[in-house]
Amino acid sequence: MDPDALRRRRWLTVVVMMATIMQALDGTIANVALPNIQGSLSATQEQVAWVITSYIVSAAIATPLAGFCAVRFGVRRILVSSVIGFTIASMLCGAAQTLPQLVAFRTMQGVCGAALVPLSQTLMMEAYPREEQGKPSGLYAAVDRHRHIPAHARPR
Repeated sequence: MDPDALRRRRWLTVVVMMATIMQALDGTIANVALPNIQGSLSATQEQVAWVITSYIVSAAIATPLAGFCAVRFGVRRILVSSVIGFTIASMLCGAAQTLPQLVAFRTMQGVCGAALVPLSQTLMMEAYPREEQGKPSGLYAAVDRHRHIPAHARPR
């Protein structure tokens, strides 16, 4: 195998793993920060729940749209746009001064974050020949495993 192709594959694997980690970490951080958000924005528990709900609902709606856009405009282009949008939305969340601002920016995060995991997996599977796809899939599963395990069941 060409050493340059192997190096590109490895870099691609690292980059898509980082996108997945970024998306998974965001959900964890928001859940942990809810009590602080509630206090600093003087919100009720029902109001602050929209910080999580807005992200989940917008991501659920945008996931099929991400697939459509990837087919129409290209997987790499949509993934890069999603990473950039997600990063900008994350910075805006950090700068939010009111609950409505935070909910709007979390909605933007959900829309941009919807493409991160499925398109990362797609790029990895496209980059590796069928007989070598088990290695990156296993690595991906190891990195992404905490997203699917309830907090009380995770190893400590």
